[in-house]
Amino acid sequence: MTISQSEMANAIRALSMDAVQKANSGHPGMPMGMADVATVLFTRHLKYDPSWPDWPDRDRFILSAGHGSMLLYSLLYLTGYAGPTLDDIKNFRQLGHPCAGHPEYGELPGIEMTTGPLGQGLASSVGFALAERLSHARMGDIIDHHTYVMCGDGCLMEGISHEAISLAGHLGLGKLIVLWDDNGICIDGSTSATLSDDQIARFAASRWHTQAINGHDAEEIDAAIAAAKLDNRPSLIACRTTIGYGAPHKQGTSAVHGAPLGPDEIAAARKFLDWPHAPFDIPADILECWRRAGRVSRKAAQQWKADFARLDENIRADYSRRLNRQLPAELDAALEAYKKDLAENPKKVATRKASEMALTLLNPIVRETIGGSADLTGSNNTKTPDQAPVTADDYSGRYLYYGVREFGMAAVMNGLALHGEYIPYGGTFMVFTDYCRSAIRLSALMGQRVIYVMTHDSIGLGEDGPTHQPVEHLMSLRAMPNVALYRPADAVETAESWLCALQDSGRPSILALTRQALEPVRLTHSRENLVARGGYELRAAEGEAKVTIIATGSEVEIAVSAREILQSDGIGTRVVSMPSTDVFDQQPEEYRTEILGSAAINVAVEAGIKFGWERYVGRDGIIIGMETFGASAPAKDLYEYFGITAEAIVLAVKNKL
Repeated sequence: MTISQSEMANAIRALSMDAVQKANSGHPGMPMGMADVATVLFTRHLKYDPSWPDWPDRDRFILSAGHGSMLLYSLLYLTGYAGPTLDDIKNFRQLGHPCAGHPEYGELPGIEMTTGPLGQGLASSVGFALAERLSHARMGDIIDHHTYVMCGDGCLMEGISHEAISLAGHLGLGKLIVLWDDNGICIDGSTSATLSDDQIARFAASRWHTQAINGHDAEEIDAAIAAAKLDNRPSLIACRTTIGYGAPHKQGTSAVHGAPLGPDEIAAARKFLDWPHAPFDIPADILECWRRAGRVSRKAAQQWKADFARLDENIRADYSRRLNRQLPAELDAALEAYKKDLAENPKKVATRKASEMALTLLNPIVRETIGGSADLTGSNNTKTPDQAPVTADDYSGRYLYYGVREFGMAAVMNGLALHGEYIPYGGTFMVFTDYCRSAIRLSALMGQRVIYVMTHDSIGLGEDGPTHQPVEHLMSLRAMPNVALYRPADAVETAESWLCALQDSGRPSILALTRQALEPVRLTHSRENLVARGGYELRAAEGEAKVTIIATGSEVEIAVSAREILQSDGIGTRVVSMPSTDVFDQQPEEYRTEILGSAAINVAVEAGIKFGWERYVGRDGIIIGMETFGASAPAKDLYEYFGITAEAIVLAVKNKL
């Protein structure tokens, strides 16, 4: 007996409603509504091999509407991935099981990224599609695949969707295809209560190819995807669907969005869909149809292996190195020579300039870096002479002009990193990490090596005033798990911070860099990367150490000046540079105890809020920092006005003594 596409789609619907019901939690509406679209995509168009889920040239499928996770889990099970198992699906949303409430990268093969924060899957898909084009330009047809995104009304309401579709259209990412679940329903009811946008016109205005179809008609879906694949623009397919399709009394309403259907409605759905099978029971003939679909691209995957093996040995070796997140062997020696030169020829520069100097050395060696800035290239100093811009006409470049799209930039960088072979970095002002924060958080959740170059890191930026002066940002970012924040004090620490960020392949890094020039503080060469310890003794005390001053970034030179005054007054003082509290906290307890020392008085100095420094100086320690927002004035005046000076440190220490 021939199995129809609707029967295959009903397998998705049944698994989804059964799993949500058993968990007594979840979102059945989107999986049931988009089951037909997903079935056509996975059986007729998507290039994938469940037996080789990391096939580099596979099509990427991103479920931007991550609350509909049971759609993805159902597809992975039905097509024959190693996981989830049927038992995993029965334990949907349960502790210790991989079928989480929203798809989580790394939990199951076939999940390309963590989704759930609406709009970010769509935005990161721009990074996936861009990475494909970058690799195609470098390696030819060995990399040639599509990126498919399934999104909902909520994704398109989020502001990041505008940033994403605008950039994708500008860059001409014709391998990007978005399948919009156009069901007209949001949590609060009909979307007519929320918006009146003409989404198709909006996408068309951003240079997208657009189509509108019946999302329950397999042939219309098939034809639309085929047409999208032929167009050289990114494509939007508006799939008009009924949310919760198959639940006869609740479909088409917000009642099916985020709650179990209930036993009575599930019984009615089974009758409506002509699905007389027990919960979680997929008939063997339907399951085999799905498994055959999962095997369709297996020959293509094996052919790709053979084609890849015929590439030039150096190309293969370099690509494999990058996929394995390994850095070029010559990097360490080059950085060592650079650090030695800086020690012999100290330079007073802003750390944003020091970052540019380091990148000028690093980028020609680490060819997988893809730089960029959110319309602040000249201020962030993120572009180096060897980096040509990426354009719709030429994807061979390595620099992106992201425009004023901070959130979009961060999400795109996540996609670039997730694709596998690139190390993206992008710049804006530190204060605008607020705009990037949700994407930074996803970088951390997914353990992606994304480097955020955040300049103008304190009141030291001066006259632009409190709207642009980050005060709480350093500590708030340090509070985020699995993020390494580096605030270097001079050119040497900046170079070491860059090396740490490049070497740390399991988490994002944030470089907090100054606008103002800083005195060099690392005056002797060390072969060891001291920043890699997070904190270290920069200046020892002469005589017994009575005071330890801990400082970061631009305040290290202030701490050094305060030490000189205190030492001249017979007060033994040591200075600890703490470029990364995140890294320091991971050091062995013996090392941390040694570096923090046992002086009678501990001082912390940072031009940010004081909150949090108690953990290093104790409740009785001295904290020199900010308690308010900043002000508009030259940097020197601001430091004096807010009492972040060597003289203020000395006075506080002497008062304590």
